[in-house]
Amino acid sequence: MFRPGWSVWWVVLALHKSVFGLEVSGNYNDEIICSQGLSLLTVIDVSFPIPENEAVEVQKLTPYFRLCCKHKAACTLCLVVDAELYVHMDKDMEGEGSGPDEDDSAEASVTLCYKTPSTLPTCKKVEFMVNEAAFPLQKMSMLITEPRDVFFSSHVIVFSSQSLNLTQQVVAPSLNEVCTQEEEHVEECQNVPTLSHVVYQESSWVELHFTGRNKSLVSLCIQNEQSGTCQTWNRRTIPLSSVTPCMCLQVWDKDRSSRRLSICPFKNEGTAVNVSFSKLIQGNVWHNVSVSVGYGRMNNHGPMLGWNLSAPCRLEGDVWPCHQEHSCRELQGYRQQLENSTWTQNSKGLWETKGVFEDINLQLSPCVMVHVKGMGHDLGPFCLHHTVRWRWSLLLVAVMLLFCFTVLVVYFPNDFLKSAKSCFQGRFMKIIRKGHVVLLSPPDADDGLSESICQLGSLLRNQGFSVSVDQSSRKQQCTLGPLPWLHSQLMELDSLGGRVVLVLTQRASARTVEWTHEHPLVTGLSQMKSPYSDMFTACLCIIQAEKQLGRAGERFVLVKFDPSPLGDRSLPELLQGLPLFQLPSQNQALLSELTVRGTGPGLRGRRWGVSDAWKTKTAARPVQQKASTISVI
Repeated sequence: MFRPGWSVWWVVLALHKSVFGLEVSGNYNDEIICSQGLSLLTVIDVSFPIPENEAVEVQKLTPYFRLCCKHKAACTLCLVVDAELYVHMDKDMEGEGSGPDEDDSAEASVTLCYKTPSTLPTCKKVEFMVNEAAFPLQKMSMLITEPRDVFFSSHVIVFSSQSLNLTQQVVAPSLNEVCTQEEEHVEECQNVPTLSHVVYQESSWVELHFTGRNKSLVSLCIQNEQSGTCQTWNRRTIPLSSVTPCMCLQVWDKDRSSRRLSICPFKNEGTAVNVSFSKLIQGNVWHNVSVSVGYGRMNNHGPMLGWNLSAPCRLEGDVWPCHQEHSCRELQGYRQQLENSTWTQNSKGLWETKGVFEDINLQLSPCVMVHVKGMGHDLGPFCLHHTVRWRWSLLLVAVMLLFCFTVLVVYFPNDFLKSAKSCFQGRFMKIIRKGHVVLLSPPDADDGLSESICQLGSLLRNQGFSVSVDQSSRKQQCTLGPLPWLHSQLMELDSLGGRVVLVLTQRASARTVEWTHEHPLVTGLSQMKSPYSDMFTACLCIIQAEKQLGRAGERFVLVKFDPSPLGDRSLPELLQGLPLFQLPSQNQALLSELTVRGTGPGLRGRRWGVSDAWKTKTAARPVQQKASTISVI
């Protein structure tokens, strides 16, 4: 807004006018005002802090702002600092006068600084000559035009580097204050849009007009009363139902000026011109008054009735408790005035106030009445006992249902129990029978296959199964090891019941054939290469053990995502006889298979048949795992 820099001007004693504490000066020179006992030598910018001469003591600082205006030029913001100095003539001065006219003068200096809360100090050192015959108390006034990092509405701290405890704070006037009187001479006051409006009661909206400005550059916000939060409004019309007498608007040109035009156009509208519109917008306030009540206890355990009122505008009126009989009769001595309450604004922009009625008899189920100034009738009653009655009604309905249930059991025991048993077996057992599913991937799964496996896992979860997918359990596998993780999943199948779903590909089938040739069904498995090097080969070993027991088809299910059909005879010999489903065309058949045969008496209370084979093998030679896994026993 301003170019940083310093200019020191002679302050003209005759001031033209005073606006909001701002003195507007006319012609000025680059000088400082000093009292007669001081003669100016030089004024320089210095860094802070600097050493000071003890011969001069700053006793008082008085900062204030002026609007400095040159003839036929724009006005600028100036900071003026008046200082009272005490000169200790008995102290050593920095230098003595050498000329014939300077025998009775000595050199001294003083440094004045200013800063804003977010900037570093800016200091000015004034060096001058002191007449030893002058009075010790001297005055000096420094005027600074366009002070660095100081703008309209800025908070400025002024102090002397000699004494940091001597500080004064001053606030620059706001741009709106300045522009009220000096809009023609202050550049920042220009380019502010003007606002007018037209009411269309038939269409139920108010249209806003911005004169002399491009509508695309105008910004607008709406607030309830000038002290309320201003909420951005991006339209040029306002619904008539939202307009209230306390609605205010702020308008500014976001590209050309930071000054905002703040007006409350509906505050006095309609008083003499359009009475119907005035009643309409006042009714918008009354229709949006909301009151809530509640019971409570005070710190001394006494009863109290609390109330909360919200409205678009702060209201004047009364609030009182009453006892509702045929009409709500006021309880005397409790009336409170709304204008004496504390109003706060909530997140919706409504004004809220609250209060309590202490030591009130809650057994009377008191209500609250509200009178708003200007309304022809009172609001209320607002009661809490309706909620209490509603809760008692729910309790009564629950008792009636329990009574009906008892009658059905007592008088119709056989038919009722048969129906309940049929309902339980026909509906709820379907949910209970859905057990655990372990979804295992082939070792050659690519990105496309992995995505299909994840979708299958989501489908099973949505159908009520608990699902463990090896690809989404990598963290557990790194902690436990792949084979212990698989063993833990099989243990969970023992307790919950369920199936192992093995995803099959062409390469997985070929690998199954190779594994079968390397590991024929003979004894002495410990003499061969461990089949538990990964979960896929471990799964093949478990299938082999289960086929020897004749129950592999009850424990394992094969699924295939490849488009080419794969019959049972084309499967490796080890996998033949297991249920095979082509997905996604046979999704429903797979769900039926897992639901019907997911659990059963033969699957609960028994260990997987491979456990004995694992114990025999590990007794002969323990299985060695990599550093990230542990041995399986």
